[in-house]
Amino acid sequence: MRKVHVIGIGAGNPDHLTVQAVRALNEVDVFFLIGKGEVKDDLAALRTQILATHVPTRNYRVVEARDPERDRGAGAGEGAGSAAYRAAVVDWQDRRAEIYARMIDDELPDGGCGAFLVWGDPSLYDGTLRLLERIRATGTDFEVTSIPGISSVQALAAAHRLILNRIGRPVLITTGRRIAGGLPPDVDDVVVMLDGGTAFAELPDADAADLDIYWGAYLGTPDEVLCSGPLLEVRDEIVTTRTSARARKGWIMDTYLLRRNAGER
Repeated sequence: MRKVHVIGIGAGNPDHLTVQAVRALNEVDVFFLIGKGEVKDDLAALRTQILATHVPTRNYRVVEARDPERDRGAGAGEGAGSAAYRAAVVDWQDRRAEIYARMIDDELPDGGCGAFLVWGDPSLYDGTLRLLERIRATGTDFEVTSIPGISSVQALAAAHRLILNRIGRPVLITTGRRIAGGLPPDVDDVVVMLDGGTAFAELPDADAADLDIYWGAYLGTPDEVLCSGPLLEVRDEIVTTRTSARARKGWIMDTYLLRRNAGER
């Protein structure tokens, strides 16, 4: 029986790997990597550093494929639940699943162990587990294990010395698209991931006046940038910092907490 590990490798710091993840890395015969293009060469270098650091003696192979292009403009202005947006995501996932299936079929022998290294934690805004289950449903025979990792949400909280939940109150984790129309009225703490722009800066002043923001980019890396404060006071600073950082590196990964500042902390 072939095995495939889905290993969370943290938000960017090689020290974020758990002992369980390191043990899993040292069982792997073939690492399957998905290339993100030249602008993310430094992320590929971090993966290489992780393998060099934590798998120093085991013989393994690295098989890389290019991530299929995704229509990120589909459904723009219509929200994350629009038919156009969902169709674009499904199409992209279908093409990615075909690549994963081909890599496993062609490169992983019977009895071998393969692995996909995923940023953060496999359970949070990563589709690898879903795609592998889809492949298994077609009759391709392999066992899947999921190894948890430190997500950017945890890294953000640690960097700002935050406790995300307040007593007896929920925390919502969502995307930039989902807050375009404002924050839900019944949730006071909203963590935003996968914001392709600056959705926090588009919130009406009347809503923003009641919010604090805790923002971080390149969390866990030497390039980490942090900013926090009342949203109306710091949103322009964050937009400027974000624009400059993205221009310098060619890409950006950022996460932030929006917290209503009235009432019990």
